[in-house]
Amino acid sequence: MEPINLNRLAYFAAVVDTGSFTKAADRLGITKTVVSQQVAKLEAELKTSLLVRTTRRVEPTEAGRRLHARCVMILREAEDAVEELAEANTEPTGILRIAAPNDYGTSTIAPLAAKFAARHPGCAVDLVLSDARADLIAGQFDLSIRVGWLDDSSLQARRIGSFRQLLVASPAFAATIDADGPDGLALLPFIANSALREPLLWHFSKGDFERRAVRMRPALTVNATPAVLAAALVDGGLAVLPDFQAADPIATGRLVQVLPQWTLPSGGIHAVYPAARFRPTKVTAFVAMLVEEIRAA
Repeated sequence: MEPINLNRLAYFAAVVDTGSFTKAADRLGITKTVVSQQVAKLEAELKTSLLVRTTRRVEPTEAGRRLHARCVMILREAEDAVEELAEANTEPTGILRIAAPNDYGTSTIAPLAAKFAARHPGCAVDLVLSDARADLIAGQFDLSIRVGWLDDSSLQARRIGSFRQLLVASPAFAATIDADGPDGLALLPFIANSALREPLLWHFSKGDFERRAVRMRPALTVNATPAVLAAALVDGGLAVLPDFQAADPIATGRLVQVLPQWTLPSGGIHAVYPAARFRPTKVTAFVAMLVEEIRAA
């Protein structure tokens, strides 16, 4: 197959976004004929019908919906790359206001924020830590770091990393566990994190085919991950912690992983921005540093 003309992807995405060749042409600043011809060439190249044309609007086919979802990501990454290059020689200034959860914010974002402020003395960082979901608009945040699974929203997001969830306990508590699989955990004391959407229901997997859903019995419920860690360290019960919180206690022997042959779903770490066509240099520079640090680690 010949290389795809990326302009055609932009034309196609604009048609799906607006539901009209005419509106897409207005958005792109070109003629309707050019948009129609380029989308037709894209369909010919892919040998697939991407759009259904009705009297009222243009709708994507199933194949068109799948391609559009990819186009949005491709075009957004291209825009980010161009903006980062355009701003490469611009020094970040002003106040960078960031929202982050307590655990990841303390362990990763706060040290990086200090490093960023030292590197860019014209830019101060205001870091707000809370396990409650931050309202970026009302709170006037430039960006939010979100750990876990993103809800559908009008916000723009960039995945910057991932984490594993680990079932852990203190060595003393782990020694009392007589279970060879997840089903045997349901009646054991569990430290629940009420900041999570489903603090008690956990889905375990082993290999490609074994799956177990277990509802835990809460012996203690807290609303912040550092409190879950503190309780687990003093033999409070089983707990599920993200790897960035559990790694050091496991390495030093203060926690052990329980049923390590069974895994829990991994989650994503995202930088989330208010919807905007362009982002300030202070935001792009901080996210670039964050990505660099995570990859190095």
